[in-house]
Amino acid sequence: MHEINLITNLKKDKTMASFKEKFGYALGDAAAGGITWKVMSIAFPLFFTNIFGLTVADTATLMLIARMFDVVTDPLMGSLADRTKTRWGTYRPWLIFGAIPLGLVFALLLYTPEFGPVGKRIWAYSLYLIMMAVYTAVNVPYGSLLGVMTADDNEKNQFSAYRMVGAYAMGFITLLSFPYLQKMVGGTEAHQYAVLGASLGALAAVMTMACGFLTKERLKPIQAEKFSFRPFVDLFKNKPWIYLTLLGICTNFFNGFRYAVAGYMLTYCLGGEVTVSGLIINYTVFMTFGEVTCMIFGGLSPKFTEWAGSKVKAFTYSAIICAVTSIAFFFVPMDPAYIWVMVGIVILTSIGIGFYSPLLWSMYADVADYATEKNGISSTGLIFSSGTMSQKFGSAISGALVALLLGAVGFISGTDANGQTVVTIAESDMDAVQSMIWSLFSIIPAAIAMLMLLLIYKYPIKK
Repeated sequence: MHEINLITNLKKDKTMASFKEKFGYALGDAAAGGITWKVMSIAFPLFFTNIFGLTVADTATLMLIARMFDVVTDPLMGSLADRTKTRWGTYRPWLIFGAIPLGLVFALLLYTPEFGPVGKRIWAYSLYLIMMAVYTAVNVPYGSLLGVMTADDNEKNQFSAYRMVGAYAMGFITLLSFPYLQKMVGGTEAHQYAVLGASLGALAAVMTMACGFLTKERLKPIQAEKFSFRPFVDLFKNKPWIYLTLLGICTNFFNGFRYAVAGYMLTYCLGGEVTVSGLIINYTVFMTFGEVTCMIFGGLSPKFTEWAGSKVKAFTYSAIICAVTSIAFFFVPMDPAYIWVMVGIVILTSIGIGFYSPLLWSMYADVADYATEKNGISSTGLIFSSGTMSQKFGSAISGALVALLLGAVGFISGTDANGQTVVTIAESDMDAVQSMIWSLFSIIPAAIAMLMLLLIYKYPIKK
């Protein structure tokens, strides 16, 4: 297979980044990935159907519409970020000034207004689309920062590892504390989510702003003077970008199905939260075991990559781990007595996720360098926007498919004439609903991991 040997013409910067800067960069994904996106991925499908009161069809349609919206906004945001010139730099100002809108809209999205079915639909659709736009305006420039903070490939891997550790560490804290914070807040579930949304939104805003102030842009990108469609056209001539974008979508499908269905699995397959020796294991805590594993092995990803010999080999081994463990989960009995077996398999799966997650963002930096060398103009923001778009596309489409597939086998939700949330599953449909939920957490992710193996084999940058 033809290999592309990437040689960047960017001047090396001998000033190595400090721990404070790497920690600051980690705060950005701790806010975006560990708080806002983690809650949106794991809690939103169940929140919208069982607490907010949308039907499964409305929930699926909402997420599908948002993805079509992102197909346009993410690349445009990347192109806009590439052309930004301020005294704060090219990408950092988007974090500094986008932090407060990010936290505010997130908080409003977790608030359940006392509206009827139409009012709730309008509220959810409007705020979800605004949230996606604000998230894009912050997260695309955040990802693009990796391409201008250093020209050293090893340091890019370190920044990427710090980013993943920050995301998974905060995800661990968020998910583990969620049920305990709910009990502390008290009241209805709608009230609990509203209070936690406001609190977590404020924390995400502070961390995002801190990331903008603590990081530095050492490299000056070669900027186009005016807007042009040429960079968009060049993207589809960029073979590494095509394969990496498909890989990014698959990794987020893999995670998206598991996160979106976890709440349903604990509720309808295992009978609700499981208490073991005083530890409450609900759907957020269940996935927390994976978060802490991803945090540890995300930090070890650079060393694992050195051991494997290349990013491609390291990614391949990681995808194999994910495929094998996902298949194994399918054969675990659907019984709370096996909760620790399930947790053990989730931990093993998360070793693979932890290894490949930092690699993906480091590979986007490789593709950005390749594009700059080939085309003579920086398109770092545009290329990293595809990573953000893949993240949102994979997570939301998987969430939409979870809602649609559950609806197809008999799961019914909605809001009655009094504005109360109603969930119904006929006794004759319960087995089909449980089987679908179990497959969405195991067999379907396994198939996606196998597709990842094919794509990484075809990926042409052999580093």
